[in-house]
Amino acid sequence: MKMYKNLITMGLLVPFLPVLPPERETKSRPTLSVSAHNPYMQMAIDEALDGIGKGHGGPFGCVIVKDGKVIGRGHNRVVLNNDPTCHGEISALRAAGEALGTFDLTGCELYTTGEPCPMCLCACLWANIDKVYYGCTIKDNDSIGFRDEKFDRLFGDRSAFDEYLTEIDRQACLALFDEYRRMEHVNY
Repeated sequence: MKMYKNLITMGLLVPFLPVLPPERETKSRPTLSVSAHNPYMQMAIDEALDGIGKGHGGPFGCVIVKDGKVIGRGHNRVVLNNDPTCHGEISALRAAGEALGTFDLTGCELYTTGEPCPMCLCACLWANIDKVYYGCTIKDNDSIGFRDEKFDRLFGDRSAFDEYLTEIDRQACLALFDEYRRMEHVNY
């Protein structure tokens, strides 16, 4: 321990102190003229709108449902937390695990505004999520500046996940992406 204190004193080691930046509030939360048909996807869109309205990160909201009840929700907090892994799905998976008191989310469905990136897709598989419903596609994610498609090419195609991943309410999620595109935001 003394060695670490000496390194810190000499300026050779920076102590890890988690510092969260203050939330950036906008004058009003963005609204959309289009609604999702699926109520859980609408909740994911609302979660994303809340996040982008506060400047937390990209337009990615997510809810996790078990037996018809929402057990976890989250939105992208990459910018807020300075954490490249704090995607909407990851936030919702953490919340669901905490709510259920387990890492095993068997029997759960996940609804997300954008098709999961490779990291989030793998996290869903690790968590034993039964089914993933998404709004916008990987190509749509690319159209607003995200690199998911680049990473997907590194890992191969998604044909193995045809039964696992299902697109729903794309038009409502595209309206969300259009709103995000019009907003001032941090590209990452």
